[in-house]
Amino acid sequence: MIKKVVIIGPESTGKSTLSQQLAAYFQEPWVPEFARTYLDHLHRPYREEDLLNIARGQIREEEQQAAKANRLLICDTDLYVIKVWSEHKYQSCHHWILEEIARRTYDLYVLTYIDVPWVDDPQREHPQPEMRLYFFRIYLDIVIHSQVPWILVKGNAQQRLHTAVKEIEGMLHKS
Repeated sequence: MIKKVVIIGPESTGKSTLSQQLAAYFQEPWVPEFARTYLDHLHRPYREEDLLNIARGQIREEEQQAAKANRLLICDTDLYVIKVWSEHKYQSCHHWILEEIARRTYDLYVLTYIDVPWVDDPQREHPQPEMRLYFFRIYLDIVIHSQVPWILVKGNAQQRLHTAVKEIEGMLHKS
């Protein structure tokens, strides 16, 4: 059984960077955020129904990368992120996404804090400090209530990597 680690948090908090660093450190695969690729090829503003396509693509990518893993899979996001965006923007979330959240299991959440500078990107929507804090609090609530062990990473990229590596190594040694 492989261990699945999800990097979760608000926009522009270093999730992709940390995911890539962890995958390189442990020499294991990682699952990029499918929404980025999907939106890059959309050529129009996304709509509510696109979130279901993104969710399905994220799961498909996760399953493909899990088949390549030896002991560990690093996931740059999970379906909670889609749920948060859907509920924020459309005040609802597709039942399939909610069912998949309930069905899927993970071994560790790594929550990224908002202490890194915002990096502008056409796919990012909420650079305001109060919105970053708003979304951080939502993700904090999610990990607290997930019944999955979780850690908070803060500081620069190296500090975050060190904190996450230490926790993941401990998790792998227990299994």
